[in-house]
Amino acid sequence: MKISFAQDISFYGMASEEAETVSSSTLSPTILLSMVRSLVDLLIENEILATLLIKLPPGNIWHSEIQRYHSWSNGQSVTYTCKFDDKEQKFESVQNLISLLPSAQMRREYFIMVLSPQFNYLILAHRPRFGGKAGTLGRRKNINTPKLLTLTSFDKKNVLQVLNGIEQVAIKDAFPISISDFDYHSTYEPSICNQLFVKQIEHQEKIHREKANRDLNRVIYENKKLQYALQSKYDYLARVCHEIRNPLTHMKTALSLLNSQSIKIPQRQRYLDMLKGECDRQNSLITGVLDLANIEQNVKPPVLETIRLYDIVPGIVSTYQPVAQEKGIMLGYTVPKDLPEVSCISAELKQIVINLLSNSINFTPKGGQVLVKARVQGDAINIEFSDTGVGIASTDIDKIFDCFYRQRPPSKQDSEGAGLGLSIVKQLLLRCGGSISVKSKPQEGSTFTVKLPYNQ
Repeated sequence: MKISFAQDISFYGMASEEAETVSSSTLSPTILLSMVRSLVDLLIENEILATLLIKLPPGNIWHSEIQRYHSWSNGQSVTYTCKFDDKEQKFESVQNLISLLPSAQMRREYFIMVLSPQFNYLILAHRPRFGGKAGTLGRRKNINTPKLLTLTSFDKKNVLQVLNGIEQVAIKDAFPISISDFDYHSTYEPSICNQLFVKQIEHQEKIHREKANRDLNRVIYENKKLQYALQSKYDYLARVCHEIRNPLTHMKTALSLLNSQSIKIPQRQRYLDMLKGECDRQNSLITGVLDLANIEQNVKPPVLETIRLYDIVPGIVSTYQPVAQEKGIMLGYTVPKDLPEVSCISAELKQIVINLLSNSINFTPKGGQVLVKARVQGDAINIEFSDTGVGIASTDIDKIFDCFYRQRPPSKQDSEGAGLGLSIVKQLLLRCGGSISVKSKPQEGSTFTVKLPYNQ
């Protein structure tokens, strides 16, 4: 008898009624796939030509096993693929298709049935409802891959129950086979059963080995990452200690010389200036280290502000005009009022501009020039800090954003900076989706280009 809707019919329920003759368990889709592979291996190795009825999860990995069997049999085996005949189902080109009536129960079930003179075999899996979309096997957010209630049977009665169920829910004239035509093997050879179990064990052991190797490799990888992070922290701490020790050594030397009874006034002033300079340097170092630490510890997404560059850049440039004039440097800017607004944090953008501008002035000799220019370039606004200073060697360009890297100006024995300014700039730009690049040639100057996405 045909029915128009098969909502209450379940193949799994039909077969599990004979609990004494079936073997049931809860498996993952990966183990179920290994069982299908074991079955195909058994059929090929024993040269068994069989009729298969299948309803498998979507995905080429499942159907490739069936294709492997057909390739071996050279078309002498026959496979009937069961699919649902409803508006949601998109049929691909499938030969020997059995269209089934819609069924909420059966949509969650998968099977492979073997009919042959040597033996009959059934693998039947039911996916319990967990609230996801029907017909899928995989992962949902925060939920592991669902387990499958799976049963297997060599018993002719179980196989016939499911086969009759398929015929019952197939749409009219869609069941192309006659059950009476099959020569069902009422018993099964223990050797075939044993072979199948051995193959299943082998495949599952292979899966466990592969998983164990993946887990081991992941642990090794995470361990290496941790070791690298710890080493980086140690190296960073060592460099901080080294940088702090240097100005302390110079200050101690200056204090020792100031205690001399024979020191002259010009020498005293020189040592006092040295003390002041080293104190400023150490203060800059400590401030920079704290700034970097605060940036790294602030893992929360920043609350970006909408900012006009014209409200930030000209004011900072004006502040540095006296410094530039004292050094004989021409300082100018070009920032159009109608530039699009950018998304950033006002205080951090100011710090970026101050660090880059002060660097340009510090490394530009008397008579040079420093220009700040902002313009739209593609999908970003570029802020260019150009100078005619000492420039940077090509071998050093990749190092300038490293912590504590300092380029030594030719007119000084040592740099007064902490070597953290460009590192801070890079980290602050990452927080707002920006970037920085540099072009430079020794004795010809440098151009640092900050890219900031703008609001369209």
